[in-house]
Amino acid sequence: MATELDNALEKIMDMISGPGGPFETVPFERYGTTIPAFKNAPPSLAHYFAAYCTQHADNTFLVDGKTRLTFAQTYAAAQAVAAGLISQHSIERGDRVGLAARNSANWIIAYMGIVLAGGCATLLNGFWTGDELAYGIDLAGCKMVLADAQRAERLEGTDHKAKIVVFGHGGEPADGLARVWADPASATLPELGPDDLATILYTSGSTGSSKGAWSDHRGVVHGTMSYVAQSAMAALLLQQRGEASDSQPSALVAVPLFHVTGEVPLFLQSFAINRKLVLMPKWNAEEAMRLMEAENVSYFVGVPLMSYEIATHPDREKYDLSACKSFAAGGAPRPVEHVNKIKEAFPGGFPLLGYGLTETNGVGCGNFNENYMAKPGSTGRASRPIVQIAILDDDGNSIDQGKVGEVCFRSVANFRGYWENDKATEQAISKDGWFRTGDLGYLDEDQYLFIVDRKKDIIIRGGENITCIEVEQEIYAHPDIAECSVFGLPDERFGEIPAVVYLPKEGRDVSPDDLTEFLTERLAKFKIPERMWQVDKPLPRLGTQKIDKRTLRAQYTEKAVAA
Repeated sequence: MATELDNALEKIMDMISGPGGPFETVPFERYGTTIPAFKNAPPSLAHYFAAYCTQHADNTFLVDGKTRLTFAQTYAAAQAVAAGLISQHSIERGDRVGLAARNSANWIIAYMGIVLAGGCATLLNGFWTGDELAYGIDLAGCKMVLADAQRAERLEGTDHKAKIVVFGHGGEPADGLARVWADPASATLPELGPDDLATILYTSGSTGSSKGAWSDHRGVVHGTMSYVAQSAMAALLLQQRGEASDSQPSALVAVPLFHVTGEVPLFLQSFAINRKLVLMPKWNAEEAMRLMEAENVSYFVGVPLMSYEIATHPDREKYDLSACKSFAAGGAPRPVEHVNKIKEAFPGGFPLLGYGLTETNGVGCGNFNENYMAKPGSTGRASRPIVQIAILDDDGNSIDQGKVGEVCFRSVANFRGYWENDKATEQAISKDGWFRTGDLGYLDEDQYLFIVDRKKDIIIRGGENITCIEVEQEIYAHPDIAECSVFGLPDERFGEIPAVVYLPKEGRDVSPDDLTEFLTERLAKFKIPERMWQVDKPLPRLGTQKIDKRTLRAQYTEKAVAA
């Protein structure tokens, strides 16, 4: 049964998305079907940046250590980077420009500069090893890569075809970005439209290799505007309740900007809603609380463990966090006990949960405030007014309400495909435009989505996707390993951690320390199994002779809990 909050939010969304409303929709044709698109959406990210940086020109936008930049200063810096990319590095419309760095104000300016120059912002995973970075660079065919010193060092000696240009963090943008900085008058910026290539983000698939999910400007802008519509809906609700704030909204940036959660709902949405972004280079719960107090942070988003660490931190009472009304999570399901502890710790605020994917530009479902407390196991309802959700069987047929099937999304915000991988694209997107998420779930009688399992063999450790197959392949590269099976174990802090059961070859012995040392040179640290069990008998198998991963996971989860 719909709640009072459901009804209030539906009424507000009907008003703001109806005829004449700021988020009015119009029909858009794609995949032989009609889907809704925002009538007033900017035609490209370049137009979006220009419009809102002008509207909020003198307000603070970025806080990064001692660096403080207004919207206007940030936009001017991005124009200088765009001019430098065109005049000094010959970047042309559609060229893929990689971005490999930790979070910083200069990361944001570099992203904007790439887009303004007509390039495709190709967001490389900053946690990757050098070989993984090189793979991502060549997969997208990057012409050049803007990298910070740490990532550039990892790339030394690797095999790739891109030009590496190093930039720095902190201080004046003109200094840190000097190698891609030019007088804006030195170059003419291209006129971009909705069909131009905008971004490539990387996603782990069931094949074990990262795929590059590419989006046009229409998709990224609509993903962003979908979140803006949700924020407008929430703001109007608070206004009706007499709980609206006159202060500039402020958010702590504690998630990687190269992930869709950091890129779209956090970073890109902030232009439209006049939100200040407070950056921290590395996660630390106490430093997060210090910044939240100092900068009057009103919105926090992170992987589930982050808000949980704040709520349960022994020094939480030392900091005034009363300005923060929303503790959002994305990237992984949030354990029910986390929801309750966050609400207990912050009675004046609410935990929130969003569910979207790289391929949907972060857009999908949301579960808010009282509704989340009532159904903490649900990711919420589909985000109106542009998102359509369906539960389909393997043949693409709709499944009855309450029955489990594959969760599928269709919207104008969806990605266009996997770069240079038509086969994977065809498998992921149905002929009528449904993106198959690989997650299994069902819709309850109120159209709330519940995720129950994953079809894709992926571990989500603190918001980072790890494919079991990729890790298994690297373990099998060890000359003394005969069999192995990698799977996720539940973990209170990270949600899941990778674990492995392995059988050495006859007469050989491989200790967990030996295996860890071997994998350190081959995998990013977060992918290396944190629990390892060496066995002396062949692993259990199914009738198909595949290793019975489900049985192993259940058996060793029990062992881990007992230990």
